[in-house]
Amino acid sequence: MLDLDADVLRDFHREVITWAGSLTAARPLIVDVGAGTGTGSLALARHLPDAAVTAVDVDPAMLDHVRDRAAALGLADRIRTVEADLDRPWPDLGAADLVWAAASMHHMADPAHALAQALAALRPGGVMVITELESFPRFLPDGPGADLEARCHAETGRIRVEAGMHMDEDWAKRLAEAGFEGVAERRFDIALTGPLPPAAGRYAEVSLQRMRHGLADRLSEDDLAALAALADSVRDRDDLIVRTVRTVWAARRPA
Repeated sequence: MLDLDADVLRDFHREVITWAGSLTAARPLIVDVGAGTGTGSLALARHLPDAAVTAVDVDPAMLDHVRDRAAALGLADRIRTVEADLDRPWPDLGAADLVWAAASMHHMADPAHALAQALAALRPGGVMVITELESFPRFLPDGPGADLEARCHAETGRIRVEAGMHMDEDWAKRLAEAGFEGVAERRFDIALTGPLPPAAGRYAEVSLQRMRHGLADRLSEDDLAALAALADSVRDRDDLIVRTVRTVWAARRPA
């Protein structure tokens, strides 16, 4: 899903990467926390050809994926991986010029601890960039399918709250409390209409399948059947849209 998100929302990701790159030093050391499949690490390395990137994640399978993709793109010499639980004290990652956290901060058990660790990992004057999402995109135009999709997103949101995820954090306030300065915030209201890239249909399919799996014990049998039918048919639709909201925060460690 993360790879499909980067493909379908490429203009958004390009704009944020460009902004982040404009805020950091020449030849930066970048730490990608909660790197997942490495979409951020790879994009940063491509956009900043003099950068060295450290991708950090708790999941060794994700880091295998990052290394494979870096090798395939000829970036293996500039992207290293570190396996670490970011809810514990962070390992020595070097003095970073940019700490990049894309859709990872809401997973942290203790955001204050994570931000304190990020501040300590940065050089004086270094930048932290946080990107968060209200949810994964919605794809269906108005009608019964869109109503079901909206109810599924609402139920998924309740599950995240129950799991203790920090989806509605005021990250500007959190950054300031952690000791960062010059906090900047940008909100992106994304609404893409056709013609969409080919990956959009696949992204819609995977998203609906993932929701059906995650909500198997929370939806009625009728809703589950309708969701399965949507997932089976959505890739071939030509009326898909992509609607999502992303917010990005950037702040510096005091010099």
